[in-house]
Formats: sequence, structure tokens, C-alpha cells
Amino acid sequence: MKRKLNPEGLATRRQVLGDAYVDRALDNADAFAWPMQELVTDFCWDGIWNRPGLPRKTRSLINLSMLTALNRPHELKVHIIGALRNGCSPEEIREVLLQAAVYCGVPAGVDAFRVAREALSEAGVTVGEDAGSP
Repeated sequence: MKRKLNPEGLATRRQVLGDAYVDRALDNADAFAWPMQELVTDFCWDGIWNRPGLPRKTRSLINLSMLTALNRPHELKVHIIGALRNGCSPEEIREVLLQAAVYCGVPAGVDAFRVAREALSEAGVTVGEDAGSP
């Protein structure tokens, strides 16, 4: 049986990830997976994201670097779109991914850039011409 989720955590989760994404995650959670939905809503989205110590924009940028390091492309894509919702610019996202490439390894950075381009495209974000393009 699906118990009611933490309302503060659920609200934050929806604000960052969007209703459509959260609805899909909740609708697809069966009895086995529902406890994970409870856990992430309580601990991640309320317990951490709602803490006053860092703004959401900063939390988003931190997540992008950690998800790059962990090689979690699906979550990285979701959080890139969330970072845009939290006020991060494509340029800030790019800078975080460049720094992650140096500290996590170039292959991780290359994958992160590929995922970021997909996420930005899906979000309808157009990035200007690069200074180094021919």
C-alpha cells in the first residue's frame, strides 16, 4: 500500500524536477519500489534540499558534479533540467562539467557533455556559438 509522501519534500521535488517527471516516478512505483519513493522524498528532497544552508542553485551544481563522478547519466540528465529550473545558466552547467572532467576523468566529462546537450535540447535551451568553433 502506498503511504502518503512527505508534503514538503514532494513540493520541492516537483519544483526542481517538474510535475511530469515526478508523476511518472510515482505512478510507476509498485509495492516493491514505493519505499524508495518515500526515502528520496523524505531524505533527499526534504531533509537535504530544504535545508537553509545552500541555495537550490548551488545544490544543483553540486549534484551535477557528483552525478558526473558517479557516472549516472539518467540522473544527470534529470538534474541538468532541474538545474535550469533552479536558475543555473547553460554556461554555469558547462563550467561545472569541465571541472568535473578534470577531477573525475575526461571520459566522464565527455559523457556528461553528451548528456547535457541532450538535456538542454529537450528543455528547449539554445546555447550560443562557442568561441572556439571554426
